Amino acid sequence: MSIDRAAVIAGSIRLASGVQFLVDPLRANRLWGDPDQPSPTARLLLRSMGYRDALIGGLLLAAGLRGKNTRGWFLASAGADASDLLGGMSVRDELKRSHLIGLGGAVLGIGVGLWGAARPTTQADQVVASRDQ
Repeated sequence: MSIDRAAVIAGSIRLASGVQFLVDPLRANRLWGDPDQPSPTARLLLRSMGYRDALIGGLLLAAGLRGKNTRGWFLASAGADASDLLGGMSVRDELKRSHLIGLGGAVLGIGVGLWGAARPTTQADQVVASRDQ
């Protein structure tokens, strides 16, 4: 069994970010550039983002550690960041400069996710594909 190091790294980062938003959403929100106290609705959305990121990151990490095909989880990760970017762009005129810079993280995440989904197949992927035929 071959470990997918890229999936382990990307999954660990997303999992850690998600857990941070679950454990202390106010602190996580400040780290992303918002010094203000978020409304109850915003806190709900921060936790929802935490659940999403912890789930995707944990499953990407697990697949990477098991040497399983990680393309779908990389694509899910890119999709999550794309939704964050689209949401951020819809309110870009109301965001502070620090928030706009934070959207760059979503762009980076989309790039990593698409790269992970499109990279050449590994030997483990080829073995699974040959069994399916």
